[in-house]
Amino acid sequence: MLIVMDHNATPEQIEVVNQRVRDLGFTPQPIPGGHRVAIGVLGNQGYVDEGPFRGLPGIRDFVHVTKPFKLVSRDFHPEDTVVRVGGVPVGWNEEPVVIAGPCAVESADQVLAAARAVKAAGAHLLRGGAFKPRTGPHSFQGLGFEGLEILAEAAREVGLPVVTEVMRIDQLDRVARVADCLQVGARNMQNFDLLKETGRVGKPVLLKRGMSATLDEFLAAAEYVLLEGNRQVILCERGIRTFERALRNTLDLAVVPYLRGATHLPLIVDPSHALGRRDLVPPVARAAMVVGAAGVMVEVHPDPASALCDGPQSLDPAGFRALMADLRSFRPGA
Repeated sequence: MLIVMDHNATPEQIEVVNQRVRDLGFTPQPIPGGHRVAIGVLGNQGYVDEGPFRGLPGIRDFVHVTKPFKLVSRDFHPEDTVVRVGGVPVGWNEEPVVIAGPCAVESADQVLAAARAVKAAGAHLLRGGAFKPRTGPHSFQGLGFEGLEILAEAAREVGLPVVTEVMRIDQLDRVARVADCLQVGARNMQNFDLLKETGRVGKPVLLKRGMSATLDEFLAAAEYVLLEGNRQVILCERGIRTFERALRNTLDLAVVPYLRGATHLPLIVDPSHALGRRDLVPPVARAAMVVGAAGVMVEVHPDPASALCDGPQSLDPAGFRALMADLRSFRPGA
């Protein structure tokens, strides 16, 4: 339930309502917005009766929220959240961002070449995986902490904030020293302990949708991060696994306007992982912008044919420059 306070409610009246929520065994979550304060009631497993609150001064209205995720819902937070990654704003109504770089950190030369290429073409954030969760145990798993340092050095040289994945809680502190944004990958979307810990670190989090996750499950996973006090969460749609085998995953761009109505958290689209084919990345990236995504994340490798990970879906520098030229038409004022 959401308790909407009157615009002239006093701090004392708000605290009386907060205490009544606590007395009932729930957790109050004050949510400032505009000229009013709303108080979310968290921790209930079912319907919350309005009776104990009726008659308390300063209350304007009650809104019953049935969703399992509340802090990410627009019912609790109607205004857009703008996530700042190293000073770069990511939000529904901000300039669309482009996150680009190699799937995996393979060498210092490879990462630096990719970083220079994406920076020169106009990317806003640098991505790269030091730790790579792979389906097959014999596939390249990344360079680990060595790769993390390589990524950090390349980012410093070109002046781009870093987005990189953390896979385990015991990696979190060291990854957070380098990353401007912590990526939680699709395979870890429901690793609830990891989600809680990323929420406590205080860095922005990029949360990818799980391979078979419903949108409700996706938003509930984001709720774990917000419950720890971290509101700086970016959602990432990367397609889901279905019976269709023509492409790597099934990417339904209708989720972009749907989630824009459902949550205040910004959503970006990753067409590289969704499709698995570089020739399809540019048109789908453009389509994601058309339907209102807050940005896109694409893989760029200086020599995709020699890539140790996901070469077929990676753009080369020339392909990325062409994509950026197309995407500039979607910027405000273009």
